Amino acid sequence: MNSTKELKDRIEQLEAENAQLVSRNLQLSEQLCMWYELRQRVNWLKEEMEHDRRLIDAADRTNDAELLAAMEKKLEQDKTLLTPEFGIAQLSALLGVSQQRLTRLFRNTIYKSADDYLDFLRLLRALELIREHPEYGIVSVSEASGYNSVRTFQRRMSEAVGMTPVEFRIMVEKSR
Repeated sequence: MNSTKELKDRIEQLEAENAQLVSRNLQLSEQLCMWYELRQRVNWLKEEMEHDRRLIDAADRTNDAELLAAMEKKLEQDKTLLTPEFGIAQLSALLGVSQQRLTRLFRNTIYKSADDYLDFLRLLRALELIREHPEYGIVSVSEASGYNSVRTFQRRMSEAVGMTPVEFRIMVEKSR
């Protein structure tokens, strides 16, 4: 009788150990799956990085006119890109070219720098908003055009157009 009880206890102990081993095997197989997925992702990222590098190299060799046209098209398609934070780093990533390539491009144009070019686009956007949306306040126009502050917007517009945003709005309203 004692041996039957001992056998039952031993069976229970072995079943508990077996359950622990099965649980451990499941954990290990889950970890193995995660490592496999991680490895696949790393390989995919490496391939993507290599592809992007090749695109940047190829784009760096395109002529200036093609690059300017691509840049203007992308920025025209998505005017929300012209945020105050949008600069040469974001522009080069958007176009898939190096910052050095863009710097060379701008040096050979009337803009002389990416900041000058982006400021020009922001100013064009502001003029467009003032003409098309007379209900927008100057602060709204400034923000929607990607300027950090209204003061900067007013100064840039005065320098470029020779009048403040309010003066420009009055002129547009009189011409309607």
